[in-house]
Amino acid sequence: MQHVNVILETRGSAAWLRLNRPTELNALSRDMVLELGAALERILRDKKLRVVVLTGSGRAFCAGADLKAVQAGLSQERSEDGDFLDAVAEVFQILRDFPKPVIGGLNGVTVAGGLELAMCCDVLIAAESAKIGDAHANFGVFPGAGGAAVLPSRIGLPNAKYLLFSGRSLPARDWLRMGLVQEVVADDALEVRLDAFARELADKSPLVLSRMKAVANASVEMSQAEALAWELSVLRDHLTSNDAAEGLAAFSEKRKPVFAGT
Repeated sequence: MQHVNVILETRGSAAWLRLNRPTELNALSRDMVLELGAALERILRDKKLRVVVLTGSGRAFCAGADLKAVQAGLSQERSEDGDFLDAVAEVFQILRDFPKPVIGGLNGVTVAGGLELAMCCDVLIAAESAKIGDAHANFGVFPGAGGAAVLPSRIGLPNAKYLLFSGRSLPARDWLRMGLVQEVVADDALEVRLDAFARELADKSPLVLSRMKAVANASVEMSQAEALAWELSVLRDHLTSNDAAEGLAAFSEKRKPVFAGT
């Protein structure tokens, strides 16, 4: 698939995905969603790529779904392949479950489906000027990819209700305080920080990061006892890996480990 709406670039061991509909504030069209899915499949197959950075072109990360696409979907009969909403749900779930760390770089406007897309990332770093919100209520539209279903677990129920009901967009630092965003940096420092953090993660064991992500993601739906039991089971398996042996050897020999991901 030719990538027009999503640009895929490799920088060392990091794959950079850039939403590329800047004149539409990177609103999600069906073509963009399908291209994003295809790019993720390509990254998954490339063992040399260990980290994903997802950001946007222009002055927005993503302003949500292209409402024309949503309206068109409502007026058409669902095909066997599903409609626009099905495509969004499928690709967003792929992103949530992606076995490699996904860093979201919120370079600007991040609202509605854009916020839902951002919540599929593992870590969020935002530009100082980024404005973030749900905004569905402003247009009488119901969220369908995590606005009501995921946001409460990320920032707390009262905060989520306040933002869902009001439709307001808040500065990035407010979202840092609520815990959705992990870092806020100057606008002109965002790409440098994303690159540095991606390189930092790429140097670590891809096997251990993938296993950490899987257990951490699942733990929110488990009892603490269940999560601890699974964590211990994964640890026992991980101790037989080459990466674990390399890490322990490097510690003993006082050198930097070189992980193969096996």
